[in-house]
Amino acid sequence: MKRHQTQRVFSETVIGLNIIQLHALYFERSSLLTTPLSSNPSLPLLGFQIRTVFGRLPPTRLRSTGSWAFIFVNPPLIPSPQRLFAGSNENSVLFIDFLDTHMLNFARLPDLSGLWPMFERSERLVAQIEKQPRIRFSFFHKTETLESEFRLLYVARCTLQRGTGLNLSSESISGGLDNSSSLFSLQYLQNLSLAYNKFNYSQFPSGFDKLTNLRHLNLSNAGFAGQIPIELSSLRRLVILDLSTLYFPEIPPLKLENPNLEMLVQNFAELIELYLDGVNISEQGDEWCGALSSSLKNLTVLSLSNCNLLGPLNPSLLKLQSLSSIRLDNNNLSALVPEFFANFTNLTSLRLSSSGLFDIFPEKIFQVPTLEVLDLSNNARLGGSLPDFPQNGYLRTLVLSHTNFSGKLPHSIGNLTMLSRMDFSSCNFSGSIPTTMANLTQLLYLDMSFNNFTGPIPSFSKAKNLTQINLSHNDLTGQITSTHWEELKNLVNLDLRDNSLNGSISVSLFSHLSLRYLQLPNNQFSGELNQIPNISSNVLEYLDLSTNNLEGAIPVSVFNFRGLKILSLSSNNLTGSVQLNMIHQLTNLSSLDLSYNSLSIEFNRTGSPSSSFPNITTLKLASSKLKVFPDFLRNQSKLVVLDLSDNEIGAEIPYWIWKLPFLQQLNLSFNNLVTLEGSPRHAFYLTILDIRSNRLQGQLPDLPPFATYLDFSKNNFSSIIPSDIGDFLSYAYFFSLSSNEFKGSIHASICNATYLRVLDLSNNSFSGMIPECLVGMSSTLGVLNLGRNNLHGMVPDTFPDNCGLQTLDLNGNQLVGQVPESLEHCTRLEVFNIGNNHIEDIFPCHLKNASILRVLVLRSNNFSGHLGCEGKNATWPMLQILDVASNNFNGRLPIKCFYTWKAMSESEDETESELNHLRFEVLGFDKFYYQDAVTVTVKGLSMELVKILTIFTSIDVSGNNLEGTIPEGYGGLSSLYVLNLSHNALSGQIPKSLANLTQLESLDLSNNKLTGEIPMQLAESLIFLSFLDLSFNQLVGQIPNIKQFSTFSESSYEGNKGLCGFPLMNKCSDGGTPPSAKSPETFDWQFILTGLGFGVGAALFVAPLVFWEKGRRWYNESTDKIVLVILTMIGLSYTGSKDGKLEAEEDIEDDSIEDYVDEDETENEEFRGQYCVFCSKLDSSRKRVTHDPKCICRSSPLISSSSSTSSSSS
Repeated sequence: MKRHQTQRVFSETVIGLNIIQLHALYFERSSLLTTPLSSNPSLPLLGFQIRTVFGRLPPTRLRSTGSWAFIFVNPPLIPSPQRLFAGSNENSVLFIDFLDTHMLNFARLPDLSGLWPMFERSERLVAQIEKQPRIRFSFFHKTETLESEFRLLYVARCTLQRGTGLNLSSESISGGLDNSSSLFSLQYLQNLSLAYNKFNYSQFPSGFDKLTNLRHLNLSNAGFAGQIPIELSSLRRLVILDLSTLYFPEIPPLKLENPNLEMLVQNFAELIELYLDGVNISEQGDEWCGALSSSLKNLTVLSLSNCNLLGPLNPSLLKLQSLSSIRLDNNNLSALVPEFFANFTNLTSLRLSSSGLFDIFPEKIFQVPTLEVLDLSNNARLGGSLPDFPQNGYLRTLVLSHTNFSGKLPHSIGNLTMLSRMDFSSCNFSGSIPTTMANLTQLLYLDMSFNNFTGPIPSFSKAKNLTQINLSHNDLTGQITSTHWEELKNLVNLDLRDNSLNGSISVSLFSHLSLRYLQLPNNQFSGELNQIPNISSNVLEYLDLSTNNLEGAIPVSVFNFRGLKILSLSSNNLTGSVQLNMIHQLTNLSSLDLSYNSLSIEFNRTGSPSSSFPNITTLKLASSKLKVFPDFLRNQSKLVVLDLSDNEIGAEIPYWIWKLPFLQQLNLSFNNLVTLEGSPRHAFYLTILDIRSNRLQGQLPDLPPFATYLDFSKNNFSSIIPSDIGDFLSYAYFFSLSSNEFKGSIHASICNATYLRVLDLSNNSFSGMIPECLVGMSSTLGVLNLGRNNLHGMVPDTFPDNCGLQTLDLNGNQLVGQVPESLEHCTRLEVFNIGNNHIEDIFPCHLKNASILRVLVLRSNNFSGHLGCEGKNATWPMLQILDVASNNFNGRLPIKCFYTWKAMSESEDETESELNHLRFEVLGFDKFYYQDAVTVTVKGLSMELVKILTIFTSIDVSGNNLEGTIPEGYGGLSSLYVLNLSHNALSGQIPKSLANLTQLESLDLSNNKLTGEIPMQLAESLIFLSFLDLSFNQLVGQIPNIKQFSTFSESSYEGNKGLCGFPLMNKCSDGGTPPSAKSPETFDWQFILTGLGFGVGAALFVAPLVFWEKGRRWYNESTDKIVLVILTMIGLSYTGSKDGKLEAEEDIEDDSIEDYVDEDETENEEFRGQYCVFCSKLDSSRKRVTHDPKCICRSSPLISSSSSTSSSSS
């Protein structure tokens, strides 16, 4: 290279240097390299990586030499600095040893920026630098102080005589930076970036005021902390200032306290862009608005997210008329959104997410013609509706997620043709999705989940670059056809969960080469899944078709998705057998759920070895007809969740299941397991263990050490629980031993389980007293169920002031005393059941502070006094079940308090209530709930409602000493399902207003002193009534014989001498009134014909009984059955012609309970003696009623189970 050529390249400008340390570098046949570098192997080499190139140096030159360029200077090889650029061949390779910078006179060095092109003629590197084995790359950290790291800036000072920028961002520079650093001597510096380094949250240096020529200063996420110094305000020429930092609670932030924001920006007259995100600004109220508007007249970008700013938003911001980008998200503004934002004529970006904004958002802001980005997300109290959008809008990003925006989407939303991101998730939008959205051709991301959209899904086929579609959790209907998706070649995620979509699932959905996530659960898809072609090129990773109505067999092709990681087909109607051996092809599979179908899961023990199965983390095969534990499970070393519930697995729980090293959730409930091998305490990571509803017996097994959810209920465990049981429940939230045979006392050590939210020890044989500390735990306990044991003594009166109980069930014990006064502290109580004890008290009005009480059961105690509470304040407006039967209440039926029970008088949305039950959330993130249960008397049967629908309402005040009339106001309880006023001393007429109880299914007014006629309005309006008992009163007149009333038997009306008409034998005269006077000469042919008809009929009936023995026996048995029902209804026992016991079992649906006498079922049954009605258990999830052998048979008005010699009980 000639001298003048060398001088020419010096005129180039190179700005931005990164430090690396090299140990060797080889160039070959360079025309300028006369001595191979290998001839001096001991030479320490240091180089610069050129980051930013300005001028005429093309980036292609960098790439041609392996993307690196180097400057080398070595003082020992240079007699004098003058020879540095002599251009002679023998010294064409130049070196500098930066560790000996004192040897050089930097003042005499010329510009070094053009040295690297001296290697431009090198034919090639022996290998790319990244691949040369003798080269080691590392950042330059020679000494412990940052000062020595910045010795390179002496060279940079020479280098930047014509350049003015230094970019040292993302270099992992660590240590501290004091005010005497050589960095602050670079007075010509105009652009400086130290962003994204590691200054270890050292104090913000104040030496930047020496860099008076700075125009751009970027210290974002550099690792500085503490107060921003006042010296920074001296940089009057600043155009861009970026001090932003990511916010983490445990990291010390940057602060603007003294000086504050106003003092910092007072001299920044030329500032255009200000980024202070994550800086703690201490301005009071809206002072920050005035501080900015008074000094920064030219500001175009304002970014103050996460600065702890307060509201309101002051109109003084309007002085900043040049603003184009405003970012105020993640603050505590707690303010209305002012309309003046629409007056910023240059506004392109407005981000106000997570700032506590409320009220109605101004529609004008949506219509700002220059607006490109609008983010209002995570402002739950901010609402409004969308306006009509102008044509050719510039909006590219529109995010309204987690706000209260509502209404329908305007058709003009299709005018936003530039829109690429649209997120309306978790709002309250409704109506159909406009078809004009097909015009959004630039759309990349679409999320409209968790709204109330209805109707079909429009086509998005024109948005060919669309990658994400989430329309889940709406009420969309219709089918999804191939035309919806066939043009979306870039679609990655399709989420249509929780809608009402129907029809078959198009196979074309599976043919998208880009689709990775397909989620269609909780819809109404039906039909069979067809075989899927072209699977080999598919990249599908997540397939969820659960909770639909799919039928037929699972296509074998599903198991050919080689990239599949998650497969869920649960809760469908799929049939056939599935060979688990097929899943060994899915080598990437981590989660498999085939539960709740009609599948038979099979596995071949002699087929593929268990080691060939993929390492699954979640396996759910509930209700799959399994009879044994699959062998391959013992080698599943990564298994986290295992659900084999509701199968037919018998024998024992194998020991190896507790040795699965990462098992966290195990559900073996509803099987036939008898014994338990090994010890659960070896399952170190097990947090959820559910083995309820088996036949396990013996002692309580050892507990896993870190379990949070333990359910051992409905087994045959029989032992005394360990006295130190609480020490093994250190992390437990849920613990249930319900429905076993445990005995002994409840040890106080259980109070050591301080995290317990649910404790259920019901249906056992525990004795002794309730530990006082257990009541004291109710500050954290949500559910305490000790019902159906043999506990005695008084309930401890030590409920704390911060009581958090939602369910307290002490039913069926031997408790005495009164309802504790301190229970008034339990203001969150929803279920209180103290029935079937020996409590002597008055009506518990001191619980009126429990404003959300829904279930109150005081049945079968010794309560006395008046029923209800005095006072004007509403008592229990959400009460839906009141059972005070079989006590000693007296006086008149209450009126005022009944009016306050709004849950019994206001209808709820039926579709919502079908899925809404009283329950207590235990582990919400895993959807674990405690299901409240209560026993109620419905239609003559005692039913335990395992799932209490929030619309189920019942009043039972039977078996007391109440008197007076039935108030007309009871007709206002329009949502009532069950009303039982029987076995009192009520008088007067049946109010016609009871016809307003249009939801009523069971009405029992028997055994009172009611008079008058049965109102015809009842028969006309109570169309859902399926149980009626008006027996043993003083009613008169004709029985209505229309609608439901025509279906009731004679037992519903017996004991009323004045009643007549069907179904009683006592016939009425015309119209139910005495016959009108007739002339004595008139011959009453009707009377004669009626008598003749009865005579002939009797003869035809009696003759066979006299002469036909088989017919006589059939008649006797039938008569026994009828008499049995009548006598047992009034509390009498009856023994038929044959000894034995009649048992019954019924199936019921979730939304209704069948009549207690099913004539069709009993018609052909052979009578076997005394009649016993069982207490049935209603489990809506399993859709059946099962016999409860522990039910206590009760006297009238329930059907008695007592024999003629002894009473039966359990």
